[in-house]
Amino acid sequence: MMEPMVLTIGHSTHSIEKFLGLLEAHGVTAIADVRSAPYGRRHPQFNRDPLRQALEERGIRYAFCGQELGARPEDSLCYDENGRVRYRRLAGTSLFRSGVDFIVQEAWESRVALLCAEKEPLECHRTLLVARELVARGVAVSHIHADGHLETQAEALARLPAMLKMPETDFFRSQEELIEEACTNQENRIAYVNPHMSLPSEENVR
Repeated sequence: MMEPMVLTIGHSTHSIEKFLGLLEAHGVTAIADVRSAPYGRRHPQFNRDPLRQALEERGIRYAFCGQELGARPEDSLCYDENGRVRYRRLAGTSLFRSGVDFIVQEAWESRVALLCAEKEPLECHRTLLVARELVARGVAVSHIHADGHLETQAEALARLPAMLKMPETDFFRSQEELIEEACTNQENRIAYVNPHMSLPSEENVR
């Protein structure tokens, strides 16, 4: 039996026609929206309701998963002392795990793509958080780029050290260790910060 496959895509500044064309070119039949807030003034075509309607007109199902798989959780235990989301903490919550369960099941039944906003997969939690958890569950993940080409999760992570101007090889560390450090550094760059979040002490998150 083939392993399940999940795609990801960022709506970026695409027109709705260009976006739908990318989905159809890759046979997407379902969208799982992992944006915490599926609304915005700059690109109203990707607000939740008009997007759902546009997708359904093309026979593509839509599910909002921002509560489970979004990057701005309500749980204060997911934040550090500076109010920054820590992806490992978020990945350990029951709500997030239920979202991953849903995507895994959906991947067996349809050609599902995770939707977020960022054009570059490595600038988004869909790659640094959600896709990594899916891969750990035995799901193959590839990213749809704006020009239509596919990049596997492994290929994306492999170019992250160079993107961050880190050494791409190290005599004292494996490639996996370098990529792990790169993921941590990138998380520190892009993870959501809420300085008003009521933060836990370190003792409460162990």
